[in-house]
Amino acid sequence: MTDFLLCFVPLFVAVDPIGILPMYINLTQGVEKSRLRRLLAQSIATALIVALGFLAIGKLILYYLGISIADFMVSGGLLLFVLALSDLLTSEKRRRRVDPENLGPVPIGVPLIVGPAVLTTGMLLMDQHGKIAAMTATVANVLLAGIVFAAADFFYRLLGRTGAQIVSKLASLLMAAIAVMMVRKGVSVFVGGQ
Repeated sequence: MTDFLLCFVPLFVAVDPIGILPMYINLTQGVEKSRLRRLLAQSIATALIVALGFLAIGKLILYYLGISIADFMVSGGLLLFVLALSDLLTSEKRRRRVDPENLGPVPIGVPLIVGPAVLTTGMLLMDQHGKIAAMTATVANVLLAGIVFAAADFFYRLLGRTGAQIVSKLASLLMAAIAVMMVRKGVSVFVGGQ
C-alpha cells in the first residue's frame, strides 16, 4: 500500500486532472452529450493503452538505446522541470489545434491526460517502487481524470476559473519539486557509480 501511495501522489501531480480541466472544457465545448461520453471513453482507453504500454516496454526500449535509468532520471527530471516551469509562468496551459474527429484519443487521451510528465514519472516510479505499484497508480490516476472530466461542469462551477488555475499552479510547483528530486537522484547514481 505504501508503494502504491508513493506512486499515486507524483502521478496525480503529473496528470493534474483539475489543472487540465479548463482545457478539457474548452476543447469539448459544443459537443453533444452522447458524443461527449464516447469521446471520454476513447480518451481514457487511449491514455491507459499508451501509459501501460510504455511502462511495460519502456525499460526494454531504454536498454536497446543504451540509456541507463540514471540517464532517464536526469533527462526526465529536466523535462518535467521545463514543463512545470512553463505551466508556472503562463496564465493557462496551452491549447493545441485539434481535429474534432480525433478529439478523444488526441489531444485528450494523449498528451492531455498522459503526456511526457506522466510517462517519465511512471517509468521512474516503476524503477523505484516496482511495476505493480506504478501500473496500479497509473490506472487509478487515469480513471480519476476520467471521473473529473465526466463531472467537469460540477468541478468547474465549484472551483471557478481562478480556483482551477490556482490548483494547476500548485500542481506545477509540486511537479517542479519532484523534477528536482529526480535529477538529484539521477546525479547521485552517477556519482555513486564512479
